[in-house]
Amino acid sequence: MSDWAPYQSTDPEAQRSSLRSPPPGSSFFSSPSSPPLVPHQNPWGDSRSYSPSNVIQPESAVVASGAGQSTGFGNNREFVNQFETSLPLRLDIEAALAYVLLPPAGGVLLLLLEHNSDYVRFHAWQSALLFTGMFFLHILFSWSGFFSWLLFLCDLALIVYLSARAYTDADTLDRFEVPYIGAWASSFVDEE
Repeated sequence: MSDWAPYQSTDPEAQRSSLRSPPPGSSFFSSPSSPPLVPHQNPWGDSRSYSPSNVIQPESAVVASGAGQSTGFGNNREFVNQFETSLPLRLDIEAALAYVLLPPAGGVLLLLLEHNSDYVRFHAWQSALLFTGMFFLHILFSWSGFFSWLLFLCDLALIVYLSARAYTDADTLDRFEVPYIGAWASSFVDEE
């Protein structure tokens, strides 16, 4: 079964047998004859997103005792890249600001200023749509003090929860969609 790949010009077994391990006692990295190691770059991605100078290191990576330990909310932020947005903010902070900055005005402001990140634009759309609807509910129930305070507490809970989800999901770029409104926001971002 040596001819398992008919389109190869050489036999893979011959290639494997020609490779040899370094002799015992020699170090691969300290050998003067070894070529310098070149980091692998993604040929389909943006080359600047893979250089170590672009990646923001967390405070826990600076302190040796805190490296690798989970410290709670917002841990392991070393893979968040500062060049993924058109504003000089990190992706996770900018996505959370879509909910925190005076909703729905913060979402509209980010829709006007952010042009690079679909993740941030999704959260800006969702914030603008959700809190515009909440604003109209506030107007509709403004006659009742009880419903006004209940809606206000719902607003605060939504702001805290959605901003926390936007911040923590930035590592994987998962979009937490509010029912109906989130699907609408995704369709707006996908059509852009």
